[in-house]
Amino acid sequence: MRRLTAALLAALTLVAAAACGGGDDGPSDISQVTLRVGDQKGSSLQSLLGAAGQLDGVPYKISWSLFTSGPPILEAVNAGAVDFGVVGNTPPVFSAAARSEIVIIGAVESKRDGQAIVVPKNSPLRSPAELRGRKIAVAKGSSAHYHLLSVLKRHGIAYGDVQPQYLQPADALTALTGGRIDAWATWEPYTAQAEIQTGARILADGNGYTNGYGFQITSRSALDNQAKTAALKDFLNRYRTALKWANTHHKEWAGRWAADTGLPVPVAERAHLRRFTEIIRVDDAVIAEEQRLADAFAEIGLIPGRFDFSGYFDRRFNDTVPSS
Repeated sequence: MRRLTAALLAALTLVAAAACGGGDDGPSDISQVTLRVGDQKGSSLQSLLGAAGQLDGVPYKISWSLFTSGPPILEAVNAGAVDFGVVGNTPPVFSAAARSEIVIIGAVESKRDGQAIVVPKNSPLRSPAELRGRKIAVAKGSSAHYHLLSVLKRHGIAYGDVQPQYLQPADALTALTGGRIDAWATWEPYTAQAEIQTGARILADGNGYTNGYGFQITSRSALDNQAKTAALKDFLNRYRTALKWANTHHKEWAGRWAADTGLPVPVAERAHLRRFTEIIRVDDAVIAEEQRLADAFAEIGLIPGRFDFSGYFDRRFNDTVPSS
């Protein structure tokens, strides 16, 4: 009778847990998880983890999808098609402003030398103050978008006083070499590519204009699944380990990056030197700085209005990042 009672209680407990959901609507075994990762053509997250040996012994499946830049990755995260993506400081602002289902679970800070506004080699432009009235290519909602906004503001130029051309990197490079635009706001490796392959000049880099933050993103639905959350934590730690490896293996990583993406080795080497990355905690300072970005875009009407950005951050993944 005691054994029967215990069995009944155990069964009732399982039924109750299933009814409540327990925050886990997926498999409890991490080996049954398929983590869908969004990668950027220019960044090559898959190549980075592979080169650093961080794809060895992964205890779950990974499905990779390739995107042109950060904003399309976040669209896929919001749509439930991607579980993880790495983007710059601005894509989450536009995504959160649209009340999407994204969550920021990790942060890095990179050098800002490669975040740049470039001009053709024969351009008469010599100062950012001369950008008024010019056609400037930029990927809408990208990190380059805020850099451009900040440069213009610093030099007393209203956003409405330039002609933004919303182009993805490949189209922008073609427009720059074809003389259809006057300048291009971009990031690495496209800055180095424009310099080395076309002789473009940097009119203004990111130093003094923007932060060097980058973010690792998932969705609220992914975090509702305990097994997927465990896979995300493992993958995030592998990504962080790969970044540390790349910082100390410059030549090796640049060579692998070039081979996997088709970038010329000199482009990959220059781009990587200007992308040295430090892993940082998601803290009050990071959130406040991103709130400032969001407010800047709201001020000029590029997002619907001001909103509280703090609700889009999750600090539970800070535990493997040093406090300082």
